[in-house]
Amino acid sequence: MDSGIYTLKRNSFMKKITLKQSVDKVVSSALIILMGLMVINVTWQVLSRYIFQNPASFTDELSRYMLVWLGMLGAAYVAGQDQHLAIDIVLRKLEGKAKANLQILINSLVIIFVVAVMILGGSNLVYITFILEQKSATLQVPLAYIYTIIPVSGLLVLFYQLSQIFDILKTQKTA
Repeated sequence: MDSGIYTLKRNSFMKKITLKQSVDKVVSSALIILMGLMVINVTWQVLSRYIFQNPASFTDELSRYMLVWLGMLGAAYVAGQDQHLAIDIVLRKLEGKAKANLQILINSLVIIFVVAVMILGGSNLVYITFILEQKSATLQVPLAYIYTIIPVSGLLVLFYQLSQIFDILKTQKTA
């Protein structure tokens, strides 16, 4: 089952790579890099505090912001893999068109939430903190940069939910 808007041809095998797979690869790579950097940061924090007896002042704040980015980006990725926390008692009991319709309704409700809260609300938060020029206490990084992950993750969830709806509709057409 292909999802996404376009496909790329790769090597002589003519393997199709969908837009969703490309986005998955970028997001998963970003998560891996972010997690690795967070481990390095926290390790340095522990070493500098307990081994060198000279704690680095930036590591606590940096790890906090990295955790926010990791959580938001991870939530978007998990939503894209349809592995998020869900109460699916009714969904598991349904079959065929009724199941597909319920899944489309669920995805549509997620889209409404994501657009209202993460994309619009998150963008408003980024805008306000940018205008007010708020900066983090230790790193002196504009908080707008930190909060940017909220609308970005919202856009990713929106993309993944639309992709799932298109997959369901495509499967219904062929059935």
